Amino acid sequence: MIYKLSHTTSYKYQNGVTFCHNIATIKPKSFLGQNVVDYQLEISPEPTEISEKTDFFGNTITRFSIQQFHKELKVTAKSKVLRDVTLQPDIYTSDIGKNITLQEVLLEMKRIDPEILEVRQYILESVLIAEISPEIKAYASVSFKPDRPVFEAAFELMQRIFKDFEFNTQVTNVATPIKEVMEKKKGVCQDFAQIGIACLRSVGLPARYVSGYIETLPPPGKEKLIGTDASHAWFSMYIPKFGWLDFDPTNNQIPKNQHIIVAHGRDYYDVPPLKGVIYSSGENKMKVEVDIRPAV
Repeated sequence: MIYKLSHTTSYKYQNGVTFCHNIATIKPKSFLGQNVVDYQLEISPEPTEISEKTDFFGNTITRFSIQQFHKELKVTAKSKVLRDVTLQPDIYTSDIGKNITLQEVLLEMKRIDPEILEVRQYILESVLIAEISPEIKAYASVSFKPDRPVFEAAFELMQRIFKDFEFNTQVTNVATPIKEVMEKKKGVCQDFAQIGIACLRSVGLPARYVSGYIETLPPPGKEKLIGTDASHAWFSMYIPKFGWLDFDPTNNQIPKNQHIIVAHGRDYYDVPPLKGVIYSSGENKMKVEVDIRPAV
């Protein structure tokens, strides 16, 4: 399947901005099972300086600065992405990936080969998952037992988050601690992904944050509206001798072709679509529009 994506972020500044410096992480990744066919980044006003590079986590980031007075900033990323998950390893046909237990994984994680050393960073604390509470450890322990396959346990964890937590856009924001999310049992996809990551790390498993998009389908008989899709997030668990496997607790499913991956990080802090510094005063308003649909 080839998808067309459009992601527009607009800022309107009450008193205008004299200078801004920004980092955008909105270019989808290319890897086995996903290939970026085309990508264009449109920025208005035109940046004074702009550069692109690959960050520590293998994500494409664009740095740009605007050194002229402006009252509105508009950043639009347009992409065409070929998605084919059949090219990726299938957990259900992998005896090692499907059956390796927590106890066996923890032994594998003691190895010192390059791949294991690389993924160990995803066991450590990160900016937004810096403190794993007793409540999270207890929640994880329900699913994860030493002699139980980690895939089976993680799949159950995903299902439990889906059932136990309420999707509510009014309760949390990007700075809400996961401890508070755990207490309220409410939040959005970003919160559910980070709860999953915290649970996995609490038992010693490498887990990373995945940012991207998911294709949403309109109700039967209704036309799909432009701009109704949104950025999405889920979590990924590393299984030795198999690789990374994604879980979407917001939708209670293992991601397939309809999930488009933009970036990986330790948590949301590593991969926000757009962040920056401005010289200004007064209020500003932000608007985000995302659209994803099959290319004709």
